[in-house]
Amino acid sequence: MSDASATAEVAPVKTVDRIMSLDVMRGFAVLGILAVNAAYFAAPWQTGFDPTIPPLGVNDQTMWSWFVMHVFFEFKCITLFSMLFGASIYMVGGERSDRSRGAVLRRRLMWLALFGLIHGLLIWYGDILFHYALVGFIALLMRSWKPRTLFIVGGILYVLAFGMQTFSGPMLALVPPEQLEEILAPIEAAFAVPTAEFERMQAAFQGGVLSSVQENIAVWLVAAPNSILGLIPRTLGVMLIGMGLLKVGFLSGRAPVWLYALMTLIGAASLALIAYQAQINWALRFDTIHMLGAGLAANVGLSIFVSIGYASALILLVKAGAKLLTGPLAAVGRMAFTNYIAQSLIMTTIFYGGRGFGLWGEVDRVTLWAIVLGVWAAQLIWSPIWLSRFSMGPLEWVWRRLSYGKQVSMAKQAPAGA
Repeated sequence: MSDASATAEVAPVKTVDRIMSLDVMRGFAVLGILAVNAAYFAAPWQTGFDPTIPPLGVNDQTMWSWFVMHVFFEFKCITLFSMLFGASIYMVGGERSDRSRGAVLRRRLMWLALFGLIHGLLIWYGDILFHYALVGFIALLMRSWKPRTLFIVGGILYVLAFGMQTFSGPMLALVPPEQLEEILAPIEAAFAVPTAEFERMQAAFQGGVLSSVQENIAVWLVAAPNSILGLIPRTLGVMLIGMGLLKVGFLSGRAPVWLYALMTLIGAASLALIAYQAQINWALRFDTIHMLGAGLAANVGLSIFVSIGYASALILLVKAGAKLLTGPLAAVGRMAFTNYIAQSLIMTTIFYGGRGFGLWGEVDRVTLWAIVLGVWAAQLIWSPIWLSRFSMGPLEWVWRRLSYGKQVSMAKQAPAGA
């Protein structure tokens, strides 16, 4: 059989063949990611790192609005989503010897990179799709590795990334006091938002379509290279771990129930440690040296265990038949691409000027939570309604049509790929 004819027979997975637990996890992750991203839509990016910076600055009464986001969602949902993306690389591409599926996987990642560039430059600078596509091209080379190898290499990369993210604080602690101020000054300046700079950014984001897009591009050009290069080891490591968890049957719900219960408990214990660290960070008011080391350690290091704990808890809910909760989450997950882009469109409509309300820099964290809850409710409602009539989301259809290079049916009655 020729490669061309083999490629023609490859088609997207049918709705009846989808793994429910994966869709539920993906839905939970994409909703949780919004809780973290919201600050970056609404205010200077520095407020996402330091919750004492206006206009999202918190006090003792409103600290919960940062605490909930940080403890339960920050790093955990993107880690869970990265694991699922790694699993999808194997599900779509199969073994490296399967040339037809490999070709589909490469086209899938190529188009994802293009979507990511469009999203990052023209809609919102915090895009993750382009980064996923780049890392995906590395991970696809490893998709035929045995689970043990995937876990070992993924774990090494995760630990390496942890060291890269937390070593600065301990190193600065060794600097003589007379030299420390000179070293800290540019670091603190990078994370500060002078009044004049805030007013300039606010005018740009609240202005017309052209000014908001220009400012968005300017931020993307600074943020994207740093985040892409800095996050590659962690993202690749987590993708490999996710691929391994799929291969051993953990993510598809085929592991023993006791193991899911154990991992749920380990995830809960990790959450408790992260919450304890968050309280210390708040007590120290996010001291610079502290936040370059110990202040990050618990969340950065333990988030993988929380993510696996979340996955385990959701799998147990699926096994228990809790469809009232898992049904809407699965629908959000089946439309994760559409919902992710929709979140950006909604949030930029609220916060950017020209085509929206221009509320950038105007809301506090408590109000931001109200907006996030509203978007969650909308996506939990519209996703099941859409999927009651169609087999996939609109952007999923476009992506699959381009990836498979042939007609893909979105009709509910027809098998996917017919």
